[in-house]
Amino acid sequence: MAAKPLLQVEVVETYYGNIRALGGVDVAVNEGEIVALIGANGAGKSTLMMTIFGNPRARAGTITFAGTDITHMPTHEIARLRIAQSPEGRRIFPRMTVLENLQMGASLDNLQYFDEDVEKVFTLFPRLKERMSQRGGTLSGGEQQMLSIGRALMARPKLLLLDEPSLGLAPLIVRQIFDAIRQLNKTEGLTVFLVEQNAFGALKLADRGYVMVNGRVTMSGSGRDLLADPEVRAAYLEGGRH
Repeated sequence: MAAKPLLQVEVVETYYGNIRALGGVDVAVNEGEIVALIGANGAGKSTLMMTIFGNPRARAGTITFAGTDITHMPTHEIARLRIAQSPEGRRIFPRMTVLENLQMGASLDNLQYFDEDVEKVFTLFPRLKERMSQRGGTLSGGEQQMLSIGRALMARPKLLLLDEPSLGLAPLIVRQIFDAIRQLNKTEGLTVFLVEQNAFGALKLADRGYVMVNGRVTMSGSGRDLLADPEVRAAYLEGGRH
């Protein structure tokens, strides 16, 4: 376990106009961990993800990545530090083919690894290889989510931010996505910060977790401890297993 977190969010406040969306959030993600952030819809989870990536910008507090203060850095500079994001709603390029979408994710600094990285994505998600020349917009929801994650992986990230990867997907596809995340973490040592409404699946997958309510972190602990916590079970897990 790293002595210093790879990602450190300290007392971060984010506003939309005059409305405070995050009220002094503290989160740490250590190298090689999967960390889950769970909470109800509208709790501020996606806002935290976007704030880490610089849009919207934190109005107070600090965000540090690998020892570098990224709080006020432009998004493209944050990406160059090898943080990659698979955003909520997937946001793939619908008119581009699967392969072209993956090309858009590749870092200009790592183009010599392009073929190798595409092959890795296709090994992780064989469905994408079958759909390689198909337009992104014609893929199923699950395939689009695979493509969104695959595109993020093309940047060879040290930290992968995943925002609601299971949203709207059938349980079987959710399991495939979560299995792929687990595999990346185990075989590549990839650090993952995961925002999820599917609390059961996320906490089962995660080393540690945080619970967010109304823009604040209210609980934290190991994935196992949070799964067993009566308060967490009552609020997020009853009838919500996938």
